[in-house]
Amino acid sequence: MLHPLDGTSLRRSEMSTPLPTRASRRLAAQNGSSAAPGQVVSGPAVQGAAVQDAALPGPLIDQSQPAESSAENNEAGSNKRRSTVLITLLCALLGFAIVLQVRQTTTDQLSTLRQDDLIRLLEDVTVRSEQLEAEVARLSEIRSALLSGTDQQQAALEVAMQRATIEGILSGRLPAQGPGIELQISDPLHGLRASDLFNLLEELRNAGAEVVQVNDYRVTTSTAFTDGSGDIFLDGNVLPRELTWLVIGDPATLSRALEIPGGALPRIRLTGATVLVTPHDDVLVDAIARLRDAQFARPIVEAS
Repeated sequence: MLHPLDGTSLRRSEMSTPLPTRASRRLAAQNGSSAAPGQVVSGPAVQGAAVQDAALPGPLIDQSQPAESSAENNEAGSNKRRSTVLITLLCALLGFAIVLQVRQTTTDQLSTLRQDDLIRLLEDVTVRSEQLEAEVARLSEIRSALLSGTDQQQAALEVAMQRATIEGILSGRLPAQGPGIELQISDPLHGLRASDLFNLLEELRNAGAEVVQVNDYRVTTSTAFTDGSGDIFLDGNVLPRELTWLVIGDPATLSRALEIPGGALPRIRLTGATVLVTPHDDVLVDAIARLRDAQFARPIVEAS
């Protein structure tokens, strides 16, 4: 008959018996035997298995190098973004400064002109704009006639003849007449240069001059003023110091454009030359330019 205390002692003894470890079970499997429940397998093999069991979590991974590399990459990316933002900001500031400078320069130039000069300049721009609008309207009518006319062949022939006449006048092959101005330029001090006459021609063209004649020479798109040996040459011909310019165009616009402060005529007067501008209702330009045949250019033949 067991004493209660003895039964208790027995159960505690059984509970204190260590359970078989994975190493002991693995060793038992290798030896072809199994340990009985509650039996502890000991020995070097068990210790080795225990060590191996302890190493099951796996080798420690050294993450210090990847962390440092990631930090360096983050820092490099941050620096690159900051550089990009800084360059963009500098470009924006530079563009703003350029636009501001251009506007300021234009404003300064206009602020130096007198009220009368500004009014004349505005009138010139308005007249030129009206001329361009009229030309657009005329070309639109011609286009409509070609597209919807009952006799397209006759309309095309009339347009071709009109175009040939206009091109003949503009190229200098045909004489012309119409309203315009006459310029009398006297240069007794020989202060004029080819650049002065070239600037005068450019301002006349900008003001709407259609036909220009200097003394007995027709001025065309290929006309050149050059200096040489104290003289001024027009297309290789020596010009005298007394010049007569015949210009066909709107007389009022041409006269105002030439007298703008800082323009062609004020600069010519600074050289010691004298200029007289006379508007006319009818100016005859009878000099004809001798055009050279094209040496290299050939017309393009469109395929039918």
